Amino acid sequence: MKRAHVFYSGRVQGIGFRYTAQNIAENLGIYGWVKNLEDGRVEIVAESEEKNLKEFLDKISKGPLSRYIKDADISWEKSAGEFDSFEVAF
Repeated sequence: MKRAHVFYSGRVQGIGFRYTAQNIAENLGIYGWVKNLEDGRVEIVAESEEKNLKEFLDKISKGPLSRYIKDADISWEKSAGEFDSFEVAF
């Protein structure tokens, strides 16, 4: 298990980004959360097998939301195993 910690910037708020990410994550068996940040970015913490995480990030970066993403800052970490679902955090 691995953890991806991602910050997306661009016009990523107010377009359904969080709920689209949640839907993709749930379909791939990924756990964690997604939330809007006050500075206009979206933050994601996601845990799963590395291949699932790569597919998740690929679907976000190449899907219908891709035109709104200016940059993605991704860091890979060791999974903490602290999640049992994927949630939209507030």
